[in-house]
Formats: sequence, structure tokens, C-alpha cells
Amino acid sequence: MKTSIWRLIATFALSSAAFATASAQQFPSKPITLVVPFAPGASADAIARVVGKEMSQLLGQPVVVDNKPGAGGALGLMAVARASADGYTIGLGATGAIAVNSHLPDAPPLKPQSDLSPLGKMADIPLVVVASGSAGYGNLQAFLADAKAKPGKISYATPGQYTSQHLSGELLAKMGNVSISAVPYRGSGPAVTDLLGGVVPVAVVDLTSAYPHIKAGKLVALGVTSAERSKVAPELPTIAEAGVKGYAAPAWMGLFVAAKTPADVKAKLSGALQKALSNQEVRHQISNLAAEPAYMDPQDFGQFIAGESRKWGDLISQMPPPAK
Repeated sequence: MKTSIWRLIATFALSSAAFATASAQQFPSKPITLVVPFAPGASADAIARVVGKEMSQLLGQPVVVDNKPGAGGALGLMAVARASADGYTIGLGATGAIAVNSHLPDAPPLKPQSDLSPLGKMADIPLVVVASGSAGYGNLQAFLADAKAKPGKISYATPGQYTSQHLSGELLAKMGNVSISAVPYRGSGPAVTDLLGGVVPVAVVDLTSAYPHIKAGKLVALGVTSAERSKVAPELPTIAEAGVKGYAAPAWMGLFVAAKTPADVKAKLSGALQKALSNQEVRHQISNLAAEPAYMDPQDFGQFIAGESRKWGDLISQMPPPAK
């Protein structure tokens, strides 16, 4: 009798394993939803659509973009974390929601490193520290020298409080040993408009918004925030090259799934992402959106995120609370 019971248990276990293997092999058997936590038309949305289209070809199922903006990119990712962990809901996550928001005083109820699992890094988004033509800063050192001579009196524009651009500026202040005042705007566009008008002397914005004016000679690029020069504008120096050694504040985005998604399903999705980003036409389209294709596998991306989270968490803990 006992033997029969153990045979039954063994048979059930083998059947379950076979079913799980078959399910993974069949994945995907229906459309996949790609949650983009930003509004339609934004650069992140456009990049997601380019990559999603190629992934749908590779996976043999439609990858349908679903825009869920809100909470600094966290709202859509919370939907991904709550979705069935079967790989049919994936999400785009950027620097703010993944490595910054959890350290904020009013942090949304999302714990990226436990609620989500990375599929891979997708792209880097170049940011630039840029000065108005009337400010008189020919390079980064001139700006830092003036800031040291006038502590707390020089302001810089950002697209908003605690954005990647804002934190990049705060990191520059810390590493450059200066005191400068951040002025939050509602996006890079309005910040660049006031920069062009001489309302603010300096801004930290995405390269897309500033580059046409840099090329036209109306704005002066003091340096890009990434560790290496941007492929979009290779003539611009990095902040580290311009004099603040060791400085690096990249903005980036990647794809994620719910934390408990089966490993073989994640591997299939990650493989499709890697193949999509190796396609030259896809890379070209991403570059045309002023971003840089930058695939990183799930393990390396996870380690990268942990380091980024520590860096921004340490910086935020030293920052004064925002004015009410």
C-alpha cells in the first residue's frame, strides 16, 4: 500500500515537471503586454515601441504597449509587480522608478529589487549640463569657479524635483564642492526655454531638448553626465573629462517582469530583448530618438541597479528636504 502511494506521488511530481516544461516551451502562446509608465509620445514610449515591435517578431506573438503614466514611472511598474507572474506582462523601468523613488520621503509602495525581476538593460538616455549663452561660462570649470565664489546664489534648472537630471546636478554640486540651487520645471522643454531666455544660467536636461540649441551656438554644453561620451554627440566632453574626476550619473531604462516569473520564461524574454537590440535597424531607430542602445544581461543589470540605488540613496539622504 505504501509503495503504491509513493509511486502515485512520484508520478504526480513527474507529471507536474513535464507540464511546467511544456508550458515554458509553449511560451508565449498569446499576446504580451508591455507596460510603459510614461505618456504616449515621450522618448521612452517611442523606444519601447521600437523594441517591442522587434520582440514580437522574435517571439511570434504581438507585444502590445499599454501606457500607464504616474508616480514618476512607478504606477505602471506596480501594475507589472501585481500581474500574474507568467511573463505575459512586462514593463519598462527607468532610473527614477527603479533606483531613486524608493529612497524618497514620500516613496510609492514599490520595492523594485524585490517586487520585480530584470530582463535586461535596454538603453542609456544622455543628459547634459548646459549653460545659457549669456551666462559667460565657456566650460565647466568656469561655472564651478563662479559657483564657489557665490555659494548658494547660482541656480540651475531641472525638469522636476528628484528627477535624474536634478540628482545629476546635486551629485555635481557634491563632487564639485559647490553650493547651487535647483529650480524645478515641468519638463526639459520649459527649462530649456528659460535657459535660452537667460532666466536661469545653467540647466541639467536631456540631450534631446538641448542639442539643437547647442549646435546652433545658443547654448554652451558644459558636459554630459554619463561615464563615456555620448554617441549622439561625441564632440561633447563628459563631466569627468571636464574636471570632476570620477563623476558619472547615467540615465537608463530596461525591461522587467514580476519577481516570481519562472526562470525559463524570463530567459526567453531576455533572449528576445538581446536579439532585438542587436538588430542594426532597431539600434539606428533608438539612436534617432537621441538614446543609446545599451543591452546588459539580467544578472549584470541587477548588480548595476543595486549600485545605482546605493549611490542615489546615499545622495538623497544628504539632501535637505524640498521646500513646502
